[in-house]
Amino acid sequence: MVLKTRIQLSTLFFLEFFIWGAWFVTMGTFLSQEFSASGGQLAMAYETQSIGAIIAPFIIGLIADRYFEAQKILGILHLLGGILLFVAASAESFTSFYPYIFIYMLLYMPTLALANSVAFHQMKNPTKEFAPIRVLGSIGWIIAGLSIGYFAWEGKAILQNTFYMASVASILIGSF
Repeated sequence: MVLKTRIQLSTLFFLEFFIWGAWFVTMGTFLSQEFSASGGQLAMAYETQSIGAIIAPFIIGLIADRYFEAQKILGILHLLGGILLFVAASAESFTSFYPYIFIYMLLYMPTLALANSVAFHQMKNPTKEFAPIRVLGSIGWIIAGLSIGYFAWEGKAILQNTFYMASVASILIGSF
């Protein structure tokens, strides 16, 4: 694989998982601190991931396979997701937060498969080439968590910044 393609795919996976790691782990604390969310509300917010993982890939997969290139759909989903994360961060109640995160997860979950599809399409030998590229996703998740700790957003109860950070990364990857 050409070095430029390897760097592009590594960047794709880094940002793909940086976005998720930037807000997903701290969402429960954010909802508890910001909205005094109940346990049921926290469960509802986190179950959006499962709903998105079950429903959305079928719809997006059909569209990606038949009508558009995977990388174009990936870009559009991330641009829309960046907007949704930004709006979710500025929500004033759980009731206004939940629809945005629900729609976001319907858009985000298919991007995981689309990123793999884009990567495999570019590889001559996925068995050897995929792992070194995919590991950048795990590093992205870790860097997102370290950034939150470095800026002490969790301790200062300004966790909405994690959603803003993920929003910027999502718009960046959508543009990329």
